[in-house]
Amino acid sequence: MKTDVMSAGKKVVAIASSTGGPKALQEVIPLLPKSLKAPVLIVQHMPAGFTAALADRLDNLSPMKVCEAREGDILEDGQVYMAKGGCHMNVVRQAGRHVIHYTDEPPREGVRPCANFMYESLAESTYDEVICVVMTGMGADGTAGIKNLQSKKKTTVISQSEDTCIVYGMPRSVVLAGISQAEVPLTEIANEIIKNVGVV
Repeated sequence: MKTDVMSAGKKVVAIASSTGGPKALQEVIPLLPKSLKAPVLIVQHMPAGFTAALADRLDNLSPMKVCEAREGDILEDGQVYMAKGGCHMNVVRQAGRHVIHYTDEPPREGVRPCANFMYESLAESTYDEVICVVMTGMGADGTAGIKNLQSKKKTTVISQSEDTCIVYGMPRSVVLAGISQAEVPLTEIANEIIKNVGVV
């Protein structure tokens, strides 16, 4: 009997971060192995023109390939895709594959890119599970998107602990909403991701 290879035990990691995020990401992404059995998506609140430099910095520090995601990029395990500043990053299916698609709706939660778009788009994917990671940042971006995602998809939600956040806004929001399943210090986030995803 044929099975859909896209949904055969496949997972994806989706990270949301804002204020303090660039430094925090440098504590997490370099600790993820290139043998990680999932692609990694990042929405970091930044204006256009700044995300490419951050992606390059993370790429230089990390065993995984890190890039500013381009329209039509095909998601592959062991690679990191950072949302381009000034656009909302979505995941769509094309020809049986998951690819990056940008949209230019107005800011949501006061930001563009907004992680809610990323999370909600993954509800229509064929991934079995989405590992949602909400890190330091102001506001509540991520909470509504993850709630919508949970109505259609198995999720594991990891939030950064208050004492290791520059601003305990976004992680606090998912905790207060009752959807965070693991509150962990910044130094433990990579291990928590690996534990939930596995390696090749």
